[in-house]
Amino acid sequence: MAEEKAAESFSVVLLPDTQLYSEKFPEIYQAQTEWIKANVEKRNIKFVIHLGDIVQNATIREFIVADKAHAVLDDVVPYSMVPGNHDMKTVNKRLTRDTTNYNKYFPPSRYKHQSWYGGHKGETNDNNYCFFEVGDLKFMVVSLEFAPTDETIDWARNIISQHKNRRVIVATHCYMRPTMRDTSSPRRYGIEGNSGEELFQKLIRKHDNIDMVMCGHVLGVGLLKSKNDFGNEVIEMLTDYQGLPNGGNGWLRILKFVPGENRIDVETYSPLLKKINSSEKHTYQLDYQMQPQKTDVK
Repeated sequence: MAEEKAAESFSVVLLPDTQLYSEKFPEIYQAQTEWIKANVEKRNIKFVIHLGDIVQNATIREFIVADKAHAVLDDVVPYSMVPGNHDMKTVNKRLTRDTTNYNKYFPPSRYKHQSWYGGHKGETNDNNYCFFEVGDLKFMVVSLEFAPTDETIDWARNIISQHKNRRVIVATHCYMRPTMRDTSSPRRYGIEGNSGEELFQKLIRKHDNIDMVMCGHVLGVGLLKSKNDFGNEVIEMLTDYQGLPNGGNGWLRILKFVPGENRIDVETYSPLLKKINSSEKHTYQLDYQMQPQKTDVK
């Protein structure tokens, strides 16, 4: 196997649970995306991953706030969107998979002209995949709906299998709690679908090129390091600040990839507070093999 050239350091930004910003604090949402735009070159930001629950009540008014915030990023940096449970309509206190308003503002057509947008499942943008590359490192971000159905998992399995040369980051709104994978969300919300644990068993562990799973939904932060069926490590990360003052105080999570040292520096920063959270749960380092790239196992 040919050895990869050491790529430059680069960053991926996680945008967790903006629901209360869309509802009550639009200036904070705007500050987050403005900060990302202002730091694209300085921090070499290559991709931004929204973790779902874009809005609180799935209303047009709130999606207009989100649309305005993300317009700052359009044609500036690649980014992915995924619906959380709050981005779906609730009928008679039961969650449905009606994402009409989400798809009014974040449809596939918004991204079809972007070279980094890979595609989507069906007619909506509820499940989608995107690409980014840094040197010889080739990534794919696969975003999956809240409590993905078996049909969605089959779709994701097919997409991931078609791109065995890509390092895959899976983003889905609800996957884990601070110390373990979620096991109950579909039942709790009265919706047919898979929990985080079921998603791991049916999809994540079965693909050697899935390196990471990112999620929000549950207040707090968490980190798991699991082995897939090929004996390789999968990094699973929970990031959600919505329970803090001001709907989350604008906290972002920045993953700085350092290929030459096979390391990811995890940093939590707030454009609102203009400071870093330096506690060990929010700022730390992860081992992540990037040189040379591993061989895909079929």
